[in-house]
Amino acid sequence: MSKPSIKNHFSRVWRNLNRPRKMAFVLLLGLMIVSSFMEALSISAVLPFIGVLSDPERIFNHPKATFFIEWLNISSPSELLLPICVGFCGVIFLGIMLRVILLFLQNKIGFATSGDFSNSIYLRTLYQPYSVHVSRNSSEVISGVTGKAGSILNFHISPLMNIIASAVTASAIIFTLFLINPMVAISTFFGFGTLYAFIILLVKRGLANNSLVLSRESVNMIKALQEGLGGIRDVIIDGSQRVYANIYDKAQNKQNKALANNQIVSNTPRLVVELLGILFIAIIAYSLAVGGGGLETALPTLAALALGAQRLLPALQILYLNWTSLRAGQDSVEDGLQFLEQPFPEYANKENPAPLNFSYNIQLQDVYFKYHEDAPKVLNNLKLILKKGGRYGFIGTTGCGKSTLLDIIMGLLSPTEGKLMIDGQEISAQNLRSWQLNIAHVPQAIYLSDATLAENIAFGVEPKKIDMLRLKEAAQKAQIAETIEALPQKYDTFVGERGVRLSGGQRQRIGIARALYKNAQVIVFDEATSALDNETELAVMEGIEALADDLTILIVAHRVSTLKRCDKIFRMDKGEVVEEGVYEEMVVG
Repeated sequence: MSKPSIKNHFSRVWRNLNRPRKMAFVLLLGLMIVSSFMEALSISAVLPFIGVLSDPERIFNHPKATFFIEWLNISSPSELLLPICVGFCGVIFLGIMLRVILLFLQNKIGFATSGDFSNSIYLRTLYQPYSVHVSRNSSEVISGVTGKAGSILNFHISPLMNIIASAVTASAIIFTLFLINPMVAISTFFGFGTLYAFIILLVKRGLANNSLVLSRESVNMIKALQEGLGGIRDVIIDGSQRVYANIYDKAQNKQNKALANNQIVSNTPRLVVELLGILFIAIIAYSLAVGGGGLETALPTLAALALGAQRLLPALQILYLNWTSLRAGQDSVEDGLQFLEQPFPEYANKENPAPLNFSYNIQLQDVYFKYHEDAPKVLNNLKLILKKGGRYGFIGTTGCGKSTLLDIIMGLLSPTEGKLMIDGQEISAQNLRSWQLNIAHVPQAIYLSDATLAENIAFGVEPKKIDMLRLKEAAQKAQIAETIEALPQKYDTFVGERGVRLSGGQRQRIGIARALYKNAQVIVFDEATSALDNETELAVMEGIEALADDLTILIVAHRVSTLKRCDKIFRMDKGEVVEEGVYEEMVVG
């Protein structure tokens, strides 16, 4: 499969720009054109300036100078020097100031656009279905959010802007040189143009290979960091620090080698072209000097050509340098665009709807599920009715389908076949969000951010919008309020990254308080107590039992004893319910 072209990338980047950014880039293009004309004007201004210095009488008697001489009320050739000098310096100053403004705007608009894209990638990624998240490597996602948006700027937007600016500047300079000396301009254009075209053909394949390496190894570096730091306890215990450092080093070396190759390919032609440029100017100087008019006559033209070449060579080098960036970053840009083009669900830009009415039961009708077409079935013809207000437990060996069943009930996964029904109404894309507003989830590992206890209980709510009365009530019901109130800063206490300052039982109670703060009607406990000791687990389960009778509680556990107080327990095996009953029946069975 062929790579998308640079043209394809341009159209997709442009499509993802908002209206103000598009207008800003159009403004930049206009400034680039004006700046290019100022470059041409500064080259043209050399002719009268050098002419006045070398032969003021000739300029004074030139027919085209008559208007300016009369307008400035100049009576002798010597009086030309000051106004011509001031005019030349003014043109140069305006040209430089315009380039400074252009550089400022290019960077401001470019990095603002990169920020827009990074935020959009993160937002779109958060909105992706749960099935997409479980199929992705988290290092790939982090690289997409933090790195690939920057790649769109560094390997596409900035190079493209520089190419346009350089191309317009080079065209204006060539045109000016053509007006001064057509043969020199044509020779310059075809000479340097042919040289750069040859170099481009020579390095094209190598840049494409480097592009692939840069895209792949940036992900591998983040993956190595995540795995090493994420399992730091085992890394320290096992003494495997060098293993992860070597994985990182291998990816880093490949990336650095590709970057070094790109720099060599990008900058080497400049040295060759500078040498040829000097030789070319020397040849032109010799030709003009012996051409009949002498050095004095040729001097203004030679100065203009020298200044033109001095401006043209950097413009051509910048054009080539940024072309190599475009080529070298194609794979990274494609990765970034794929993240940027992730679809939004229908509800993404809407206010949360009212929660779906839930008064009677949750029903699964003939539900089958598999994670992809070639995978085995995880759930197999599952039929289940769970009444509102009931306490239901699910047990079974690892891989029997317990957690997948709960993911379907929570609307995180959609059945491959069959239906999820709430009070007889099928859950579909149209009412999925309404149903999820009824649900809270308490997993085995409660995620706690490095924030206050209040912010962790009211997870996802802006601090200033937290309802403290409701939060304290939730903490009371979760049997964590007494512990929090005993702390010096109470609910403003910071828990530390990943809740390292809290015990396992306290973290689970925070998770329960979080679920209660949400005012959910269904609370799902997925292995929520399996990592706790027996005494802590018993205390947490007593807290769950004390929750309001109208809450529907679903609990996944490995041990049947954990589900002692459930109204009904379902034993699962190979995606099917193979046994159901109350605790006493399941223990006897």
